[in-house]
Amino acid sequence: MRFMHLADLHLGKQMYDLSLLPDQAYMLGQICDIAEREKVEAVLIAGDVYQRAAPQAEAMALFDSFVSRLSGMGLPVFIISGNHDSAPRISYFSSLLRASGVYVTEAFDGSPQHVSLRDADGEIVIWMIPFLRPVQVKRFLPEERILTSQDAMAAVLRQADLDSRKRNILLAHQFVLGAEPSDSEDRSVGGLDGMDAALFDAFDYVALGHIHKPQRIGRDTLRYAGSPLKYSFSEANHAKSVTLVDLYEKGDIALRTVPLYPLRDVRCLEGTLEELMRLPYSEDYLWITLRDELPPPDARVTLSTNYPNLMKFSIRNSRTKTDMDVLAAERMENRTVLELFSDFYRLQNNDRLPGEAHQKMLKSVLRALEEAET
Repeated sequence: MRFMHLADLHLGKQMYDLSLLPDQAYMLGQICDIAEREKVEAVLIAGDVYQRAAPQAEAMALFDSFVSRLSGMGLPVFIISGNHDSAPRISYFSSLLRASGVYVTEAFDGSPQHVSLRDADGEIVIWMIPFLRPVQVKRFLPEERILTSQDAMAAVLRQADLDSRKRNILLAHQFVLGAEPSDSEDRSVGGLDGMDAALFDAFDYVALGHIHKPQRIGRDTLRYAGSPLKYSFSEANHAKSVTLVDLYEKGDIALRTVPLYPLRDVRCLEGTLEELMRLPYSEDYLWITLRDELPPPDARVTLSTNYPNLMKFSIRNSRTKTDMDVLAAERMENRTVLELFSDFYRLQNNDRLPGEAHQKMLKSVLRALEEAET
C-alpha cells in the first residue's frame, strides 16, 4: 500500500502580516495532483492543520476542499491535531467523517486510537496520537509517573495493544531529539520538551509532524514530512516535498520524496542596489540585505518596484558591521509568551531583563492556564 505523509499545513498563516492562503491553496492543489499521479492509496496528515486554534473561516473552507478532493478520489485520510490546533475543533464530526474514510483523532482518553486497513500483504494498523502535554496524559493515567513529554509518550504507548506481527504505522506530533528545527516552530515552554527516538522502535513507520524541515531521525522510517511551504526565512534553503511510503510485507518499506514547487518562493538576496536592480523582476517573498556603503534613503522603495513582496530589508556594510533590520525583526506570532513578556519588561525597566523569580512566576501561571485548557 502506498501512503502519502504530510504535516504542518498551518492553514491561515501569515508572513509579515501577509496572508499565505493563496499560496496554500496552490500547494494543496499540487499535492492532490501528486496523489492522483502517483496512485497514492492513503494520506497521513501529522498535525498542525491550522495556524491558530480558532482558524478563520477561509482556512477551514480550504481544508474542507482539500480533504473532500482526496476523499472523492477514494483515499482514506488520517488526521491528528498538532500544538497549533484545537483538538476539539479538529475532532468535530469525527464519527460522521469515518463513513467517508476520513479518520480524525477524537478527544484523548489515555489510549492511542487506531484504524485497521488491509492490502494484499495483510493487515496494517494506523495508530494516531495527537499532540500531547504531560498534564493531559497524567489526568487519564494518574498511576503513571509523568514529568516530561518523554514520560507521557511512553505511558501512552504502553496502553497500545501492539501486535508486532502486523505492520504498524504511527502518526505523532512531537519533538523527537536529534531533529533540526527552524524559526517558524513554537519554542518549548514548560512541559513541551523532546523525547527519544527509541520510544518508537516497535513501529514500522513513524509519520511525524512539528518540525518544518523534511528529515529522518535515526532511521529512514522515522521521519518528519516537513511543512509544504516555507514559513520563515530560516527555511529559505529547505527543499519542500511530500513523502511517499510504499509498505509491502512486514519489514519491507520503500520511501521517496516528491518535490513541491510553490507559487512564490521564500528567498534571501544580498548585494548592492545596482546589482539587485539588474536581477529579473520577482514576486517571491524576499529578505534583501543591501551592501552599499552609502545607500540612498529611498533604497527600499526602489527595490520594491522590482520585488513587490519585499518582506524584510536590512543594511550591512563596514559601518553597520552587522545586519541592521530596517523593518520589525520578528512578528508577534513567532515569539513565545515568555519572550513577549521579556520584551515588555525591558521597555518598562530601562532594558533590564526579568529576573529568575519573574520568569518562574510567569511559567507557573502559563502552566496553570495550560492545565485549565485541558
